[in-house]
Amino acid sequence: MSQRLDTSAPYALGLYRIVVGLLFACHGAASLFGVLGGAAGTNGGTLQAGTWPGWYAAVIQLVCGVLVMVGLGTRVTAVVASGSMAYAYFKVHQPDALWPMENGGEASAMFCWTFLLLVFTGSGALGVDRVFARRAATQENRAGKTPIAA
Repeated sequence: MSQRLDTSAPYALGLYRIVVGLLFACHGAASLFGVLGGAAGTNGGTLQAGTWPGWYAAVIQLVCGVLVMVGLGTRVTAVVASGSMAYAYFKVHQPDALWPMENGGEASAMFCWTFLLLVFTGSGALGVDRVFARRAATQENRAGKTPIAA
């Protein structure tokens, strides 16, 4: 049983990454375009372009969410996403109260730690990163088997 679970782990991680990326991208799309309920506390459901920090956070959420969802540059993208959520928690939520349940920062804290986990685990299965890694490994194998011309 344990061995079967171990062989399924990359696929579970890949599905986890896809769902987290989709949810993160939805937050950005809501703030930028007013879809899915729009941005809370804004006029018309969207953020004004260039406003600090909300608009930039929404762009990071949308772009990083999509990249994580498809598994492209997952580790680097997850660092950026995790950092943006740490900033959101400590600069926006934490000054209001200490605990996430009190300050409304549960989503920021969860996304921060989730993306930090993806920094260390990578994309898992079902990601573009894995396709590039396979292609690079295949090219290295071919290069190693090809005789060097003098």
